[in-house]
Amino acid sequence: MNSNHCSKLLALLLATTLVVSAVGPAAAMSASASGAPDEKKVGEEVESTFTITKPFSEYDTWTLNGGTQLTDVTWTVQLYDQGGSKIDQKSYDGQSFNHSLEKSDAFEVKIVVKGTVPEVENFTYDPAQELVLAELNQVRDGGSSDSIDTWTFRPYTEDSAEARDAIDAARESIDSADSSGADVSEAEGTLENAVSAFDAENFGNAVDLANEAQTKAEDSEQSSQQTQMLLYGGAGLLALVVVVGGALWYRSNQQDDYDKLR
Repeated sequence: MNSNHCSKLLALLLATTLVVSAVGPAAAMSASASGAPDEKKVGEEVESTFTITKPFSEYDTWTLNGGTQLTDVTWTVQLYDQGGSKIDQKSYDGQSFNHSLEKSDAFEVKIVVKGTVPEVENFTYDPAQELVLAELNQVRDGGSSDSIDTWTFRPYTEDSAEARDAIDAARESIDSADSSGADVSEAEGTLENAVSAFDAENFGNAVDLANEAQTKAEDSEQSSQQTQMLLYGGAGLLALVVVVGGALWYRSNQQDDYDKLR
């Protein structure tokens, strides 16, 4: 192969690469959420919207499946074209739904879920309990399914929130005291008891124990700081004694030398 032919081949390959790079891969389907809480009080109503963009980027026909752990649930599926105009809408009741999708002018699919935060069967401090706000799946012909996305949140009551806040505050105080060199073993033990009380849903006792652990940590840190101050003060006093003693010794020697000269 002569050099001229080789150069032409390399130029053709480079041009092809540049064209492919300019076109790039087709944008895939994606999902986002609006109004999805990180935490929510038991008994309160939740309303969140989830948007699927480019729903037909991979398949022309598929089924949108959704599920939630909320109660008294209503789902609303809305289709929008690229100009933002609504072209279809359908609602479903219950904790799950299936909605068939066929390729159309739909550029976005919005799913609105409305429901109530249920009672929590088992509260735990760590890991904190979670409930599914919405789980969306793409189900294809034949039954194969892919997860689109899942959103969760932490449910709470006034009592559980107070207990969690108290435990968190105690943990911060213990960490602060520990970093200063204080002995936090007693506070740690009390905090473990607070967590156990939380897991047993004895939230009032958990608050009391957490406050006690925080007090122990703060007292330990204060005692450590006072001890350090005394040590620093003692070291400073010793240094002063050495300096004064040295000065007196030097002065005494100078005086003796002067007397000898006389």
